[in-house]
Amino acid sequence: MTLKINLNADIAEGFGAYDIGNDAELMSIIKSASVACGFHAGDPGTMHRLVMLAKKEGVSLGVHPGFNDLWGFGRRKIDMDPKDLELMVAYQIGALQAMARYAGLPVTHLKPHGALNNMAAIREDYALAIGRAIQTVNPAIIYVALAGSQMEKAARTLGLRLAREGFADRHYEDDGNLSPRSIPGTVYKDPAKALAQCMSMVRDGHLISRQGNRVAVEVETICLHGDEPTAVSVARHVRQGLEAAGCRVVTLPEMLN
Repeated sequence: MTLKINLNADIAEGFGAYDIGNDAELMSIIKSASVACGFHAGDPGTMHRLVMLAKKEGVSLGVHPGFNDLWGFGRRKIDMDPKDLELMVAYQIGALQAMARYAGLPVTHLKPHGALNNMAAIREDYALAIGRAIQTVNPAIIYVALAGSQMEKAARTLGLRLAREGFADRHYEDDGNLSPRSIPGTVYKDPAKALAQCMSMVRDGHLISRQGNRVAVEVETICLHGDEPTAVSVARHVRQGLEAAGCRVVTLPEMLN
């Protein structure tokens, strides 16, 4: 049986005159893009440019909602009422749906950003709030969730479509959560190291934690971060390595069909 996997990246994370990452090159490598919608980064012009590029490259589009935190790039933890969080996420889904209309593309998935993603991975109330926003706005949207997290549990509880996510370029802790970026070496810049972790998850169903232990993990999508200088070289090496191993790289909708 031929293996298949989705590769995703977070894009459109500039703002106004400022760009972060090389979106154009990444979009020729990945098959699904998670688009910042103006809260932690992004603006209408950037979003429009990226949805049009997604159409050209045959990439499926997803929402990348974050906390209302431009100053901290959405990486600062914010404690808020789950209902307010739900509405904040719904608002960002609507923003991308509007821009996606210009390209005639559907919004197919949602993946939380930064601190919101990390908090929802361990907080049931946050994970469910995100799920309820999806359920209300468009229940066909795929909930992209860190494998084994509260988000995965929320998607199953609410009956939502689910894609479990792994990270090629991030270290993990023994509990299956990502290691904090504040710890040196937890963001992989070596393409070979990222490919090795990716292949371990996709082919073997496990990874090795920062503590040196084996952690079981099942994934349908692999994230490649776009905000590092090494992002494109890492992403290209991962895709080439996957395909050389006989693994098909597909969009998220294709992955779940």
